[in-house]
Amino acid sequence: MSVSASPEPDVATRGIPDTVARLRATFRSGRSKPVEWRLAQLEAIVAMMTEREADFAAALEKDLGRPRVDAWLADLAPVTGEAKHAIKKLRGWMKPTRVRVPLGVAPAKAWYQYEPLGVVLIIGPWNYPIHLVLAPLVAAVAAGNCAVLKPSEHTPACSQALAEIVPQYLDTEAVAVVEGAADTTQSLLDQAMDHCLFTGGPEIAKHVMAGAARHLTPVTLELGGKSPVIVAADANVKVAARRVAFAKLLNSGQTCVAPDYALVERSVRDRFVAELDKAIDNLSATADLPILDSRHAGRIAGLVAKADGRIVRGGAIAQDAHRGQLTVILDPQADSDLMRQEIFGPVLPIVTVDSMDDAIEHVLQGSKPLAVYLFSESRENEARVLDEISNGGTVVNHLMYHLLVPELPFGGVGNSGTGAYHGPWGFQTFSHRKAVMRKPTRPDPAVAYPPYTRIKEAVLRRLF
Repeated sequence: MSVSASPEPDVATRGIPDTVARLRATFRSGRSKPVEWRLAQLEAIVAMMTEREADFAAALEKDLGRPRVDAWLADLAPVTGEAKHAIKKLRGWMKPTRVRVPLGVAPAKAWYQYEPLGVVLIIGPWNYPIHLVLAPLVAAVAAGNCAVLKPSEHTPACSQALAEIVPQYLDTEAVAVVEGAADTTQSLLDQAMDHCLFTGGPEIAKHVMAGAARHLTPVTLELGGKSPVIVAADANVKVAARRVAFAKLLNSGQTCVAPDYALVERSVRDRFVAELDKAIDNLSATADLPILDSRHAGRIAGLVAKADGRIVRGGAIAQDAHRGQLTVILDPQADSDLMRQEIFGPVLPIVTVDSMDDAIEHVLQGSKPLAVYLFSESRENEARVLDEISNGGTVVNHLMYHLLVPELPFGGVGNSGTGAYHGPWGFQTFSHRKAVMRKPTRPDPAVAYPPYTRIKEAVLRRLF
């Protein structure tokens, strides 16, 4: 996907200026600002996720081969949870917050309050095409914005489902779904939106950021990277293996916070590999996992072919059928593409390390990951990982579950993203924090105004 400018608008993009203008008119009318409107939209999202679960699940199965239970667990339930949490907390989030004023400013009252940004753009990815469009929408409407949703063109059934279902539940004068590909994204960015939240890969994010920069549109980028699992010598190896297998099997490893590779201390490596093999057999109903399309399958097959490590499980990637075995590769070449690129598929490299020092140093040699997972019973190991590795989020003795805690900010750092959302953090992302101060007209001491005599200056220096 690219978002380079198109010389002429095509049929798909011709109506975008009118759509955005309609939403701007709604926002200017003040319709989306009252708490009652916001709560009504959030309640409608809960109803939509409940009543149309079967429709969304069918679309996910058609696009991604995702089983019904996985569709509910990974795409639908998190949205419902976010919306219910926002309904419970919204009035508190909206309250102005008083702050103290320094002596030199007194007497005065000062506070900050949140106001919506306007019309925001949410660009969704293909790997969780319902969740990662609607969860940001929860934050956007909670903050009182109007919103344009741009689903991924790589999951057409989900895109169509959103386009058909969302208008049946949400305010059509305030929320619009716009389908299309790169030219649609570019046309939307050209409308000088008030904020853009993009979920996807770093390379496409650069194009999105460049397109947004032409209008100084602020962006939140939810990206990915090579998220490591560190298995220390004192880890509960059986539990670690089962949880890593579960996380890597989910959506065939096509998850931004999936474990990209494992760093396992030498003393427990063989046991971890054996337990991982058992766990995969126990958790997976099929040997072949769906991959988005033949292009992605071909890319993953190329990574496996050139990894130059020992394949201890799997290895078969069927490009034309876009399916593949969960493949475990022991000690691939450090400079291979498998260890340099985000895998985003059903392949798990395992790298043997001799100590926590080696594991941490390995992570620090790469770009900052979106997630880091540590399996250890040692608080010292936990403290070292938290203190020495910069990353988006860390989970100790499990994987990915931090996404399900609405009060935790979800986002990356450096190459893994910028900004965050979920819960209050999403409300703040889609809000402007406005500073306000009120002073009485009396007293109005002459000492505050020129001309400044020595006595006035001495007083002011004490006050300020």
